[in-house]
Amino acid sequence: MAKIGVLFSLKPSTNIREEFEKIQNLDLQTCQIGVWDTALHTEENAKAIVEASKETGIEVSTLWAGWTGPNVWNFYDGPLTLGLVPVEYRANRLRELMAASDFALRLGVVNIATHVGFLPENPHDADYAGTIAALKSLAQHYKSRNQYFLFETGQETPTTLIRAIEDIGTGNVGINFDTANLILYGKANSLDAVEMYGKYVRDLHCKDGLFPTNGHDLGKEVPLGQGKANISAVVRHLYSIGYDGPLTIEREISGDEQIRDIIAARDLLRAIIRD
Repeated sequence: MAKIGVLFSLKPSTNIREEFEKIQNLDLQTCQIGVWDTALHTEENAKAIVEASKETGIEVSTLWAGWTGPNVWNFYDGPLTLGLVPVEYRANRLRELMAASDFALRLGVVNIATHVGFLPENPHDADYAGTIAALKSLAQHYKSRNQYFLFETGQETPTTLIRAIEDIGTGNVGINFDTANLILYGKANSLDAVEMYGKYVRDLHCKDGLFPTNGHDLGKEVPLGQGKANISAVVRHLYSIGYDGPLTIEREISGDEQIRDIIAARDLLRAIIRD
Protein backbone atom coordinates (compact mmCIF):
# COMPACT_ATOMS: atom_id res chain seq x y z
CA MET A 1 0.00 0.00 0.00
CA ALA A 2 1.15 3.56 -0.71
CA LYS A 3 2.75 5.40 2.17
CA ILE A 4 0.90 8.34 3.71
CA GLY A 5 2.70 11.11 5.57
CA VAL A 6 2.49 14.67 6.79
CA LEU A 7 4.42 17.93 6.55
CA PHE A 8 5.67 19.46 9.79
CA SER A 9 7.69 22.60 10.43
CA LEU A 10 10.95 22.57 12.37
CA LYS A 11 11.10 25.57 14.71
CA PRO A 12 13.41 26.53 17.58
CA SER A 13 10.77 25.25 20.02
CA THR A 14 10.22 21.89 18.25
CA ASN A 15 10.87 18.72 20.22
CA ILE A 16 11.98 16.55 17.32
CA ARG A 17 11.46 13.19 19.01
CA GLU A 18 7.96 14.18 20.15
CA GLU A 19 7.09 15.35 16.65
CA PHE A 20 8.06 11.99 15.16
CA GLU A 21 6.12 10.17 17.88
CA LYS A 22 3.03 12.25 17.03
CA ILE A 23 3.36 11.18 13.40
CA GLN A 24 3.77 7.57 14.49
CA ASN A 25 0.68 7.82 16.72
CA LEU A 26 -1.30 9.11 13.73
CA ASP A 27 -0.42 5.82 11.98
CA LEU A 28 1.50 7.60 9.23
CA GLN A 29 4.67 6.35 7.59
CA THR A 30 6.47 9.39 6.15
CA CYS A 31 6.99 13.09 6.62
CA GLN A 32 8.34 16.18 4.97
CA ILE A 33 10.23 18.62 7.17
CA GLY A 34 9.80 22.34 6.48
CA VAL A 35 12.61 24.58 7.73
CA TRP A 36 12.13 28.32 7.26
CA ASP A 37 14.66 29.31 9.93
CA THR A 38 17.98 28.63 8.21
CA ALA A 39 19.77 28.83 11.57
CA LEU A 40 18.21 25.42 12.35
CA HIS A 41 20.31 23.65 9.71
CA THR A 42 22.59 22.34 12.45
CA GLU A 43 24.46 19.11 13.02
CA GLU A 44 22.59 18.67 16.30
CA ASN A 45 19.16 18.94 14.65
CA ALA A 46 20.20 16.64 11.81
CA LYS A 47 21.38 14.01 14.28
CA ALA A 48 18.14 14.27 16.27
CA ILE A 49 16.04 13.87 13.12
CA VAL A 50 18.01 10.86 11.88
CA GLU A 51 17.74 9.17 15.29
CA ALA A 52 14.01 9.89 15.60
CA SER A 53 13.42 8.60 12.08
CA LYS A 54 15.21 5.33 12.82
CA GLU A 55 13.53 4.79 16.19
CA THR A 56 9.99 5.50 14.97
CA GLY A 57 10.29 4.12 11.45
CA ILE A 58 9.05 7.42 9.99
CA GLU A 59 10.81 8.11 6.68
CA VAL A 60 11.73 11.71 5.76
CA SER A 61 10.83 12.07 2.08
CA THR A 62 11.65 15.72 1.40
CA LEU A 63 13.33 18.72 3.02
CA TRP A 64 11.18 21.78 2.37
CA ALA A 65 13.72 24.61 2.46
CA GLY A 66 12.66 28.15 3.28
CA TRP A 67 14.60 31.37 2.88
CA THR A 68 14.97 34.66 4.71
CA GLY A 69 13.63 38.11 3.88
CA PRO A 70 10.11 39.42 3.36
CA ASN A 71 7.34 37.08 2.24
CA VAL A 72 3.85 38.33 1.53
CA TRP A 73 1.37 35.72 0.33
CA ASN A 74 -0.90 37.70 -1.96
CA PHE A 75 -1.06 38.79 -5.60
CA TYR A 76 0.27 42.33 -5.10
CA ASP A 77 3.30 42.03 -2.84
CA GLY A 78 3.92 38.32 -3.47
CA PRO A 79 5.62 38.85 -6.84
CA LEU A 80 7.90 41.44 -5.17
CA THR A 81 8.91 39.32 -2.16
CA LEU A 82 8.65 35.57 -2.76
CA GLY A 83 11.33 33.10 -3.79
CA LEU A 84 14.21 33.65 -6.20
CA VAL A 85 12.35 35.82 -8.70
CA PRO A 86 12.84 39.21 -6.95
CA VAL A 87 16.39 40.17 -7.96
CA GLU A 88 17.18 42.01 -4.71
CA TYR A 89 16.78 38.80 -2.66
CA ARG A 90 17.95 36.27 -5.24
CA ALA A 91 21.66 35.99 -4.42
CA ASN A 92 21.17 35.59 -0.68
CA ARG A 93 18.34 33.09 -1.05
CA LEU A 94 20.36 31.12 -3.55
CA ARG A 95 23.14 30.84 -0.96
CA GLU A 96 20.60 29.67 1.61
CA LEU A 97 19.23 27.01 -0.73
CA MET A 98 22.77 25.90 -1.50
CA ALA A 99 23.34 25.52 2.26
CA ALA A 100 20.11 23.51 2.58
CA SER A 101 21.89 20.85 0.53
CA ASP A 102 24.33 20.34 3.42
CA PHE A 103 21.47 19.79 5.87
CA ALA A 104 19.70 17.39 3.51
CA LEU A 105 22.94 15.48 3.06
CA ARG A 106 23.21 15.00 6.83
CA LEU A 107 19.61 13.76 6.87
CA GLY A 108 20.17 11.36 3.97
CA VAL A 109 17.32 13.09 2.08
CA VAL A 110 17.61 13.53 -1.69
CA ASN A 111 14.58 15.77 -2.37
CA ILE A 112 14.79 19.50 -1.53
CA ALA A 113 11.75 21.66 -2.33
CA THR A 114 10.89 25.33 -2.16
CA HIS A 115 8.69 28.06 -3.65
CA VAL A 116 10.63 29.76 -6.45
CA GLY A 117 8.19 32.67 -6.62
CA PHE A 118 5.96 34.17 -9.31
CA LEU A 119 7.99 32.95 -12.27
CA PRO A 120 7.15 35.12 -15.32
CA GLU A 121 5.24 33.43 -18.13
CA ASN A 122 7.24 35.38 -20.71
CA PRO A 123 10.52 33.45 -21.23
CA HIS A 124 12.16 36.65 -22.52
CA ASP A 125 11.51 38.49 -19.23
CA ALA A 126 14.79 39.39 -17.47
CA ASP A 127 13.47 37.97 -14.18
CA TYR A 128 12.73 34.66 -15.89
CA ALA A 129 16.21 34.42 -17.37
CA GLY A 130 17.90 35.43 -14.11
CA THR A 131 15.87 33.00 -12.04
CA ILE A 132 16.57 30.13 -14.44
CA ALA A 133 20.30 30.90 -14.32
CA ALA A 134 20.21 30.82 -10.50
CA LEU A 135 18.23 27.57 -10.48
CA LYS A 136 20.58 25.95 -12.96
CA SER A 137 23.56 26.62 -10.65
CA LEU A 138 21.53 25.34 -7.70
CA ALA A 139 20.46 22.18 -9.52
CA GLN A 140 24.02 21.51 -10.68
CA HIS A 141 25.20 21.76 -7.06
CA TYR A 142 22.47 19.36 -5.95
CA LYS A 143 23.26 16.99 -8.80
CA SER A 144 26.88 16.73 -7.66
CA ARG A 145 25.45 15.31 -4.42
CA ASN A 146 22.83 13.06 -6.05
CA GLN A 147 20.04 15.35 -4.86
CA TYR A 148 16.91 16.64 -6.60
CA PHE A 149 15.55 20.18 -6.61
CA LEU A 150 11.73 20.26 -6.49
CA PHE A 151 9.50 23.19 -7.46
CA GLU A 152 6.61 23.65 -5.04
CA THR A 153 3.69 24.31 -7.38
CA GLY A 154 1.25 27.17 -7.29
CA GLN A 155 2.81 30.50 -8.16
CA GLU A 156 3.40 29.71 -11.83
CA THR A 157 1.23 28.21 -14.55
CA PRO A 158 1.84 24.55 -15.41
CA THR A 159 3.21 25.52 -18.84
CA THR A 160 5.68 27.95 -17.29
CA LEU A 161 6.83 25.32 -14.80
CA ILE A 162 7.40 22.67 -17.46
CA ARG A 163 9.33 25.21 -19.56
CA ALA A 164 11.47 26.13 -16.56
CA ILE A 165 12.39 22.50 -15.89
CA GLU A 166 13.30 22.06 -19.56
CA ASP A 167 15.34 25.27 -19.60
CA ILE A 168 17.27 24.31 -16.45
CA GLY A 169 18.03 21.03 -18.19
CA THR A 170 20.13 19.32 -15.53
CA GLY A 171 17.99 16.19 -15.26
CA ASN A 172 17.54 16.41 -11.48
CA VAL A 173 14.71 18.94 -11.26
CA GLY A 174 11.23 17.76 -10.36
CA ILE A 175 8.00 18.83 -8.73
CA ASN A 176 6.56 18.78 -5.24
CA PHE A 177 2.95 18.88 -6.41
CA ASP A 178 0.64 20.77 -4.06
CA THR A 179 -2.89 19.81 -5.04
CA ALA A 180 -4.38 23.02 -3.59
CA ASN A 181 -1.88 25.72 -4.48
CA LEU A 182 -2.75 25.89 -8.17
CA ILE A 183 -6.32 26.57 -7.07
CA LEU A 184 -5.43 29.02 -4.29
CA TYR A 185 -3.35 31.04 -6.78
CA GLY A 186 -5.92 30.69 -9.56
CA LYS A 187 -3.40 29.14 -11.95
CA ALA A 188 -5.06 25.85 -12.95
CA ASN A 189 -7.15 22.97 -11.74
CA SER A 190 -5.18 20.15 -10.21
CA LEU A 191 -6.22 17.29 -12.49
CA ASP A 192 -5.31 19.08 -15.72
CA ALA A 193 -2.02 20.18 -14.16
CA VAL A 194 -0.99 16.73 -12.97
CA GLU A 195 -1.56 15.36 -16.45
CA MET A 196 1.03 17.90 -17.63
CA TYR A 197 3.46 17.41 -14.74
CA GLY A 198 3.41 13.62 -15.02
CA LYS A 199 6.90 12.15 -14.69
CA TYR A 200 8.29 15.20 -12.87
CA VAL A 201 6.25 14.66 -9.67
CA ARG A 202 8.51 13.31 -6.90
CA ASP A 203 6.46 14.25 -3.83
CA LEU A 204 2.98 15.50 -3.14
CA HIS A 205 1.15 17.86 -0.81
CA CYS A 206 -2.34 16.48 -0.39
CA LYS A 207 -4.17 19.71 0.31
CA ASP A 208 -7.45 21.29 -0.77
CA GLY A 209 -8.72 24.76 -1.43
CA LEU A 210 -11.04 27.17 -3.19
CA PHE A 211 -10.31 29.58 -6.02
CA PRO A 212 -9.66 33.28 -5.27
CA THR A 213 -12.70 35.52 -5.04
CA ASN A 214 -10.83 38.75 -5.84
CA GLY A 215 -7.65 39.91 -7.55
CA HIS A 216 -5.68 40.64 -4.39
CA ASP A 217 -5.92 37.66 -2.06
CA LEU A 218 -5.26 33.94 -2.47
CA GLY A 219 -8.11 31.48 -2.30
CA LYS A 220 -9.02 29.73 0.94
CA GLU A 221 -7.49 26.44 2.11
CA VAL A 222 -10.09 23.91 3.31
CA PRO A 223 -9.96 20.32 4.67
CA LEU A 224 -9.01 17.67 2.13
CA GLY A 225 -12.01 16.60 0.10
CA GLN A 226 -13.96 19.81 0.72
CA GLY A 227 -12.45 21.96 -2.02
CA LYS A 228 -11.72 21.93 -5.74
CA ALA A 229 -8.57 19.76 -5.74
CA ASN A 230 -10.33 16.59 -6.97
CA ILE A 231 -7.91 14.61 -4.85
CA SER A 232 -9.31 11.19 -5.78
CA ALA A 233 -8.78 11.71 -9.49
CA VAL A 234 -5.35 13.30 -8.99
CA VAL A 235 -4.04 10.44 -6.84
CA ARG A 236 -5.44 7.78 -9.16
CA HIS A 237 -3.87 9.47 -12.17
CA LEU A 238 -0.47 9.72 -10.47
CA TYR A 239 -0.41 6.05 -9.57
CA SER A 240 -1.64 5.09 -13.04
CA ILE A 241 1.49 6.66 -14.56
CA GLY A 242 3.89 5.05 -12.10
CA TYR A 243 4.19 7.50 -9.22
CA ASP A 244 5.59 5.58 -6.25
CA GLY A 245 6.20 8.36 -3.73
CA PRO A 246 4.27 9.16 -0.56
CA LEU A 247 1.00 11.02 -0.15
CA THR A 248 2.02 13.89 2.13
CA ILE A 249 -0.82 15.63 3.96
CA GLU A 250 -0.51 19.39 4.51
CA ARG A 251 -3.01 21.37 6.59
CA GLU A 252 -1.98 24.96 7.21
CA ILE A 253 -3.70 25.51 10.53
CA SER A 254 -2.75 24.48 14.06
CA GLY A 255 -4.16 22.89 17.19
CA ASP A 256 -6.81 20.23 17.63
CA GLU A 257 -8.59 21.11 14.40
CA GLN A 258 -5.41 20.47 12.42
CA ILE A 259 -5.06 17.00 13.98
CA ARG A 260 -8.71 16.17 13.24
CA ASP A 261 -8.29 17.27 9.64
CA ILE A 262 -5.07 15.27 9.22
CA ILE A 263 -6.81 12.14 10.51
CA ALA A 264 -9.75 12.73 8.17
CA ALA A 265 -7.33 13.27 5.26
CA ARG A 266 -5.47 10.07 6.14
CA ASP A 267 -8.71 8.08 6.10
CA LEU A 268 -9.81 9.68 2.82
CA LEU A 269 -6.48 8.82 1.16
CA ARG A 270 -6.66 5.25 2.45
CA ALA A 271 -10.11 4.89 0.90
CA ILE A 272 -8.84 6.25 -2.42
CA ILE A 273 -5.91 3.82 -2.42
CA ARG A 274 -8.19 0.85 -1.65
CA ASP A 275 -10.61 1.60 -4.50
